Amino acid sequence: MNTEKARFNMVEQQIRTWEVLDQNVLDLLMSIKREEFVPRAWRSLAFADLEIPLGYGQAMLAPKVEARILQEVAPRPGDSVLEVGTGSGYLAALLASMAKHVVSVEIRPELKQMGENNLRNQGLRNVAVELGDAARGWAAHAPYDIIVLTASTPVLPDELLAQLKPGGRMFAIVGDAPVMEAQLINCAVAGEYRSVNLFETSVPALSNAAQPERFVF
Repeated sequence: MNTEKARFNMVEQQIRTWEVLDQNVLDLLMSIKREEFVPRAWRSLAFADLEIPLGYGQAMLAPKVEARILQEVAPRPGDSVLEVGTGSGYLAALLASMAKHVVSVEIRPELKQMGENNLRNQGLRNVAVELGDAARGWAAHAPYDIIVLTASTPVLPDELLAQLKPGGRMFAIVGDAPVMEAQLINCAVAGEYRSVNLFETSVPALSNAAQPERFVF
């Protein structure tokens, strides 16, 4: 496989055509080597338009979704970021390349180790990978300029929203299968949030994701 040609085709044929037009994002996708975050057995499909299995019921998001997340949350050099779900570490690498610092929280020890190793191999020093359950937020380093959920949640918990700084942005995939909404949530001032639906999708839920209240008859 011609790796650089495959990377170029991913950017031009999948990502650019999916409304990702920010040149800084496109350039970053060309420079961060996605294949080095993909499990060895799947590396021939590193640039394919699909979710690549990581094991433990988890998968990397499709490249176009990762790119769209990056464009929508628009990290700036002074931003602090919370990523919920480290996975392979690829999205954390993209975020860290644009923001000041990323805290990435992973609930599975095996995936924490995978993501941490991949990030270290890339020489990224402004990412801290921590083990724990951040489905309802991660108060240790709050508040954040940006929060990104890499798996879905049926509802957005108030505790997570409260950890977003005024002027901050959150990306979340909200709802239940088979149809969920990818949303960008902006915090105008403390306690006030505006949500915009970006696209429909369906991805696995976060472990211990918040659930809506159920009526019991």
